[in-house]
Amino acid sequence: MILKHKGINIFYTETGKGSAIVLLHGFLESSKIWDTFVPKLAKKNRVVCIDLLGHGNTECLGYIHTMELMAEAVEAVLKHLRIRKSTFIGHSMGGYVALAFAEKNPDNVKGLCLLNSTASADTPEKKQNRARGIIAVKQNHKTFIRHAVSNLFIPENHKKFATQIKQLIKDCQKTPLQGIVAALEGMKIREDREVLLHFSPYKKMMIIGKNDPILNYNNLISQTKDTNVNVVVLDGGHMSFIENESACLANIMHFIENN
Repeated sequence: MILKHKGINIFYTETGKGSAIVLLHGFLESSKIWDTFVPKLAKKNRVVCIDLLGHGNTECLGYIHTMELMAEAVEAVLKHLRIRKSTFIGHSMGGYVALAFAEKNPDNVKGLCLLNSTASADTPEKKQNRARGIIAVKQNHKTFIRHAVSNLFIPENHKKFATQIKQLIKDCQKTPLQGIVAALEGMKIREDREVLLHFSPYKKMMIIGKNDPILNYNNLISQTKDTNVNVVVLDGGHMSFIENESACLANIMHFIENN
């Protein structure tokens, strides 16, 4: 379905009835990553999947898509659907957007799950990597995506999930250049929101890939120290919804059922 927002099209899907669950994809991805999860989650819940700005079938809204700007688009969809309170599951960049939404709208959050994501801001080194990524994607759009997607998986899973990786690369290569650059610029300047892990009233969970090549395991664990965040550690890398599909889904379902 399409919602007009600030002159652009926002794409979303709505499946099932019950408590609202909002699924937010990561960088280069789209709501398609949730295709295997939605049928199971929708048996008892109202599941909303949203293509974030410049991704999937949602159009771009300027040169920089800040996490706050993306969160505003999510807010617009939920207002349109008359959903007041939701449990958010955000993969990677989707987690950053969920945090931005939660900071602005704490009363509209029932639960928050960061899936292969972090509440920290980018380190100076990470910001430099994103700047290099912007240069690289402008030079060769398809090569950048192919390498970027492959690098999200641990090496030993490249062969095991070769079919899924090939399809994911194909889907991600539909992301327009403007959408990629705008997201990289937005992630680069995002705020640190670790405080939300400590002082927010809603239930929280962090699903971590033990060998995530993108996020530092020790840093993620340190973020949850002295918090009530439920921490789940899975084998694999940054793509737990593929590399650890059954365990990832089981933990998400448990989080939702007990929320």
